[in-house]
Amino acid sequence: MPLTFAKEGEAASIKKVGGKEDTRKFLENLGFVTGANVTVISETSGNLIVNIKDSRVAIGKDMANRIMI
Repeated sequence: MPLTFAKEGEAASIKKVGGKEDTRKFLENLGFVTGANVTVISETSGNLIVNIKDSRVAIGKDMANRIMI
């Protein structure tokens, strides 16, 4: 399921990152790689604030839909 379906405070493991190659590289540089643990901190206006690799990152809903957990 996409990351957008995760509940706040729920930890999940990334199974796959989809999208075009440049999108995947961008997300990979932020730490969104297969096997990484990600926790949704909050959701505001469709954007997600997530905790990944001891960092907080804000991503748009369109990006979050490409990250499968």
